[in-house]
Amino acid sequence: MTERVVIVGGTSGIGLATAQRMVDSGREVVVTGRSAPKLDAALERLGKNASGQNVDARDPGALADFFAGLGPVDHVVVTVTGAPGTTPFPELTPAVAREGVEGKLLPHMASAHAALPGLRGSLTFVTAASAGAALPGTAALAAVNAGIEAMVPVLAVELAPVRVNAVSPGVVDTGWWDFLGRARSAALASAAAGTPVRRVGAPEDIAGAIAFMIENTFTTGVVLRVDGGARLASAA
Repeated sequence: MTERVVIVGGTSGIGLATAQRMVDSGREVVVTGRSAPKLDAALERLGKNASGQNVDARDPGALADFFAGLGPVDHVVVTVTGAPGTTPFPELTPAVAREGVEGKLLPHMASAHAALPGLRGSLTFVTAASAGAALPGTAALAAVNAGIEAMVPVLAVELAPVRVNAVSPGVVDTGWWDFLGRARSAALASAAAGTPVRRVGAPEDIAGAIAFMIENTFTTGVVLRVDGGARLASAA
């Protein structure tokens, strides 16, 4: 039987690369996204084994309706990123912190909750290395991503036999970094120089890690760091 994979936030970046990997492996893929044009472009790229719906992952009711209409699914991947950008702590207002919670942490929780009645195999969150990188300006990002990662072992036990894991990317060349404007290229080059692999990640690198989490049925409760070794360089 062909496996069915749902990717929440699967119309660009890591989500789209994961959808492509799943389609290429012969699975049926369903992607969601807030932007109708991006959804249309993603489905055109992915081909006949993919379908999708416009769903705002910040709306628990919309997520519940979406998953209820799907029926059984084998795997769910949540790649919702929230708003881009960093904020120095002295400038971190409650509104900025709330945006991180409402833009990523709550959508990850709501997606898992909505998917659970029909979920048969695995749930994979996508967090970020900011959860443990101690980078200035990332306090809000760190709190949000660490919150998601803290759920992983809890849900792996509570929701068993559904497997629950997370992939934690380092710096990956996606549209998330566009907020830097003209400084984007220099920032990515600097990040690449600080890693043992001497490059930043590509969405396909993270898609490969997500594929492992989906395919390895003996893995649960794990947060997998995929950062090009950046954590090693920072500890040196």
